[in-house]
Amino acid sequence: MDNFEPIDELSLSNKRKEGHEDRSTDRHGDFSDNISASSSLHLVWYLIPILGFFPSLWTLYCRQGSREQLATSRLSITLAIFWLLGYLFLATGSANLDFMSMRLLILNTFLTSSYFLVSLWLIFLTIQGKSKRLPVFSRFAEEVIDKYLS
Repeated sequence: MDNFEPIDELSLSNKRKEGHEDRSTDRHGDFSDNISASSSLHLVWYLIPILGFFPSLWTLYCRQGSREQLATSRLSITLAIFWLLGYLFLATGSANLDFMSMRLLILNTFLTSSYFLVSLWLIFLTIQGKSKRLPVFSRFAEEVIDKYLS
């Protein structure tokens, strides 16, 4: 008849003190925590600068994963493509233009540092469970990358 008693905070704390635990809530809580931790780990993996591009591309190519994983993959690919294009243009410009060489290399450094910092910020947002949207990049990822890769 223990299962039919009304549960309140006082009786629940008394049962835990006595060594009686409510196993059903513990099992379901652990299961949902494991699912969210696994999903969060995948999202963090996608957002790792440079390396996360490849699992993101594979996820979109196979069209597997949750809606959140696909959106994060699109954002990761968009950031990596923008960084790579900017890096290549600035490196090419600094190699060809003698009078602006140092300025373009400094801009290249700022671009690379910004890419890594934005990726780390998105990883922290993912760990905290918050939204991972960047105003221009998320919209571009949804419209363009989704059209060609998904």
